[in-house]
Amino acid sequence: MRIMGVDFGEARMGLALSDPTGLLAGGIGTFKVTGIKNAVKIVCEKAKENDVSLVVIGLPKNMNGTEGDRAARSRKFAAMIEEASGLPTELCDERRTTILAAGYMSETGTFGKKRKESIDTLSAQIILQTYLDKKKNLGF
Repeated sequence: MRIMGVDFGEARMGLALSDPTGLLAGGIGTFKVTGIKNAVKIVCEKAKENDVSLVVIGLPKNMNGTEGDRAARSRKFAAMIEEASGLPTELCDERRTTILAAGYMSETGTFGKKRKESIDTLSAQIILQTYLDKKKNLGF
């Protein structure tokens, strides 16, 4: 059972994929998107190519736990993926994932264009790994 992680953005979207055992997440790329419908199409294509059974989407909550416009857009995105692909989706709190990704990239000396091209992929990987770890720790 492979699970896909998504860091959804208006201009770029990062994708990650679990290993077949559902223990580890690995990034599969950052994709330029031209709107929510284009993003749905890309996720559906990549999910089909990789035999995905679940799509986990980052839910951008405010630091105090409330949800704003971006969270509502992510919920809409999840519903559109379910309708277009028939796959179930789950939302995963993505607070601080970009900060964590930026920290990892600074530690490895990744800056400039290379950083911009890969930060969304790393964010998707963190979102998915967080989900996988939570799933493992809760025993479901």
